[in-house]
Amino acid sequence: MNPYALLETINDPADLRNMPEEQLGELAKQLREYIIEIVATKEGHLGASLGVVELTIALHYIFNTPDDLLVWDVGHQAYGHKILTGRREQFHTNRQLGGISGFPKRTESVFDTFGTGHSSTSISAALGMAMASNFKGEKEKHHIAVIGDASIASGMAFEALNHAGVSQANLLIILNDNAIGIDPSVGALKEYLTNIKVDRKLAKNNIIRALNFDYSGPIDGHNLPRLLKELKRLQKKKGPKFLHVITTKGKGLRQAEQDQVRYHAPGKFDKNSGELLPKPKGDLPPKYQDVFGHTIVELAEKNANIVGITPAMPTGSSLKYMMEKFPERAFDVGIAEQHAVTFAAGMATQGLNVFCNIYSTFLQRAYDQLIHDVALQRIPVIFCLDRAGLVGQDGATHHGVFDLAFLRCIPNLIIFAPRDEVDLRNIMYTAQLGLSDPIAIRYPRGRGKNLDWKKPFSQITIGKAKQLSKGNKIAVISIGTIAENVSQAISILSAEKQIAHYDLRFLAPLDSELLHEIFKQYQIIFTVEDGVLNGGMGSAISEFTTKYNYNYQKVVSLGVEEQFIEHGTVEELQQIVGIDPKSMAKQFERFL
Repeated sequence: MNPYALLETINDPADLRNMPEEQLGELAKQLREYIIEIVATKEGHLGASLGVVELTIALHYIFNTPDDLLVWDVGHQAYGHKILTGRREQFHTNRQLGGISGFPKRTESVFDTFGTGHSSTSISAALGMAMASNFKGEKEKHHIAVIGDASIASGMAFEALNHAGVSQANLLIILNDNAIGIDPSVGALKEYLTNIKVDRKLAKNNIIRALNFDYSGPIDGHNLPRLLKELKRLQKKKGPKFLHVITTKGKGLRQAEQDQVRYHAPGKFDKNSGELLPKPKGDLPPKYQDVFGHTIVELAEKNANIVGITPAMPTGSSLKYMMEKFPERAFDVGIAEQHAVTFAAGMATQGLNVFCNIYSTFLQRAYDQLIHDVALQRIPVIFCLDRAGLVGQDGATHHGVFDLAFLRCIPNLIIFAPRDEVDLRNIMYTAQLGLSDPIAIRYPRGRGKNLDWKKPFSQITIGKAKQLSKGNKIAVISIGTIAENVSQAISILSAEKQIAHYDLRFLAPLDSELLHEIFKQYQIIFTVEDGVLNGGMGSAISEFTTKYNYNYQKVVSLGVEEQFIEHGTVEELQQIVGIDPKSMAKQFERFL
């Protein structure tokens, strides 16, 4: 018997809307099981999508999508949406090279009305769509934003709520309240939402109503008849509306309900038992995030002035270790990158050694604060930028490839990229000794290469590069962990005596003394970085050659060309941009 017989009749929401209501419960069961089966073997984000199965069905059943516009925030919860909107047969390719994206993507489907890889954008986007409909006279069109309780606490979401409340726009905001994002939600708003669930007086007189929204709820987000009835009612109402829905992240898989953090993106697991599949046995090098997490605890044990900050990523950044050991000195500020940066700056003005850990791609959201509140005032915040470079299957919205370029133009900012785990430990040690300027330390997702990485601390000289190997024909300058690929490329060619390799380490300040030595000795210079070439390390080296009139040297820069890189494994994406060992070996060979 086909376990997905009903689901396979849905190739478009129009098929769903032709289905009798009494069949929707069975459809929800099949949709949930289908998501579990595929993600169990193909990996991806699990818990968020399982929690909104009924809501997804109800929205597409009541509203006339894609004419009615539906925006999913952040996108982790959109797997059921993708399956019901014509991508069921492609869903097994989710997050794979050439397959469908793990997030809503406008170029992928007309049902994906807005790309949402970063959080808290849905209300602004849906409000913009609603105001555009007003402008065009489309009075009957509906605009729906589905946002989580962690995402709605972001400053951008508050700004949009403030505007929407006086807009008269035909906008429906659905709060998917499960008390957790990737980690448990934090903050006063989270406590407020928790209280609304049990205090009916709060529900009747709440902050959302005060902002001029027609508020309803909270209601059970897994009760399909109740959802359908309320959405039908709201469909007939004009103006800004707000529906508070209570769901369980991981609904339908016991382990995912009980361990919501781990099952947000659990990797491979047994689809029947839910148990995670065993990892390969044997010692493995540490993840860079864990090098950060264990090192900051080690440093904090000896330096009472050290504090740690993260915007909603204590597990992903491994600041969780410090939260466990020194809970009064580690702060999760929620999905609020702008606040995190200026909060860090405020603490640093009072003499604290502040480590602010933000994913590289999320720091983009706090660029003004980085310039205005930190660098301009020369406040020595220590930024640890996790997930720098190509990050793999999360794709274009999550690659940390712009950081070197957008950081390099900021005065008073030290920029360092560790080559390995030992370098990361030592720069963290150096930074907490006291710097006169802020520093950005960027390192990749995934594991390092050293088992013996917990070595005694050693102070790093700011602004000094390092020669890794000598050669007489070509000089290669790399920055960060991509140095390992360069070393492999040199080995492939057996060109150890011909190719010199330098680890730049600091993009700012540049080691001008060593660069002069390189340009006086070599006619062919390669630069290699796992970031964009426009404005990145290669640009910095090219500017150096122009400034000092090195006119006869040829500089070849390898990195990410002027394009957005999509999803795939890191190895596949490095091949696409030409910074894998084999591709680089071919480039070097041309000049030997």
